[in-house]
Order: sequence, then structure tokens, then C-alpha cells
Amino acid sequence: MLEVWLVVEAEVNAIDKAVVSSPTTSAMVEALKEAMATHPVRSAVARVVSSGDLDNLYSSYLYGGNLVESRDETEIILCPLTLNLPTTFSFPHQKIYQACRDVVGLRQQVDRQLGYAIGDGCFWLPVVLTGKGPLYGEAIGLREQTTDGSLGDRDSTLCLSYSQPIHLCDAKRQRIYKLAHRLLQLLAAPPATYLVQFSFQGEDICFDRLWPFPAAPALASQGVQSPDLFACHWHCLTDRPLFDLAIVP
Repeated sequence: MLEVWLVVEAEVNAIDKAVVSSPTTSAMVEALKEAMATHPVRSAVARVVSSGDLDNLYSSYLYGGNLVESRDETEIILCPLTLNLPTTFSFPHQKIYQACRDVVGLRQQVDRQLGYAIGDGCFWLPVVLTGKGPLYGEAIGLREQTTDGSLGDRDSTLCLSYSQPIHLCDAKRQRIYKLAHRLLQLLAAPPATYLVQFSFQGEDICFDRLWPFPAAPALASQGVQSPDLFACHWHCLTDRPLFDLAIVP
């Protein structure tokens, strides 16, 4: 049997079941489950796991590569949907998650080694990194945002919904593609769906942070992009090919 552990920040109830309280996280979990049902792999089942309980749950498992194999012949794919994983927890994609969690350190690395400006971003570039190379999705933004890169009152915009596509001119599009490509190469990123968070300072790109999974803005791709970003992530985790990303007419 194949178990897919959807690792989230959640509480564990009296019967040791993870309870997700965040509506956004719940939507992300349901989007991954829908992707699994639409693009099935053997008899895969999803299991929601609290990030705080990972060490205890994982202690009896042997792992290697992208898959984890337990002693009772259950195979496990880890799919963390949070950066807040225990520092003692070791798994195949640990390095990229640690790099993305250290926002300040990653910004400094991008500034120092890639030469880009850094600061708060209000756009997200989806990058589906397959075994054959990257596929770039249309940019995502907040519904009330314009393409001038202004963020306004950050606290008041955090609850707003996301929109895809955000239309960028070709010159800006190529610059953000180049940043994403160089960044993922720098981090030796494994196949997955990534979100590069950014904005613009005039014509220049301003890098904010990198998400190594389809975070909340990826919800905008449902019903808009084919395949959506959660289905893309599922394809990457199961080593299945993807050839194109398209906006649904």
C-alpha cells in the first residue's frame, strides 16, 4: 500500500488524528487529495499528519530516496505543506525546506550570489521543476493588487484571495524566469512545485522568498490552470512526466 503523508501544522486529538483548524490549510489538503484521486497511483491513500508529531510517527520507518518504506511493506511519500518542521526531523527534501524556512538567509544568498534586490513581495511565480527541467506557470497575485509591485498595508492584505493569471510584459516575465531558474540551480532543488515570491522595484525584480510546495497562492490555479499546481506537485512527487502548463480558456 502507498500512504501519502500530508504534513501540516495541526493539533492531534484524543484518538491521535490530526485536526486542521486553518481553512486555507484545509483547502490545500483537499486540493492534494483531489489531485491524487484525479491522477491515481496504485492504491494510494492520503493521511494528514501534524508536523509536531512527525518524529514520533516516523521513528519506526526506514527511508531512502523520495519514497519511504516501512517494515510492514507500506510505502510512504512525504508531502509537507508547511515549512515548520521539527529541526531534528530528517527526510529526503530536508535541505530545500531548511533553506526556504531561513527567509533572511536565503534573501542574503540571493543578494550576494545572484545580485537581485530583496524585500517584501506580492506576486508568486509557479515553477514546476520536473526531471526534464522547469515549467513556468502564469504569475499569481492578490486580487486587489496591480502589477506596479506596490503592497500597501501588508497586514490588511493577508486575508485577501489570490488571482491567476497576472499578466506581465514579456521583459518582466523573462527576468523572473531567469531568477527562478538560477535560484533553483543554486539550491540544487529536487523535483517539486515551487512558488517564487517577488515584486518589482521599477523594472527590477525584488526577491522575497521561495516556497518548496504549492502554498496558499497555488489555490488560485484550481479551475484556471491545467493541470493545477497541486496536481503538478503530485506528478513531481511520484516521478511522472509533465509537458505543459496551460490556462483554461
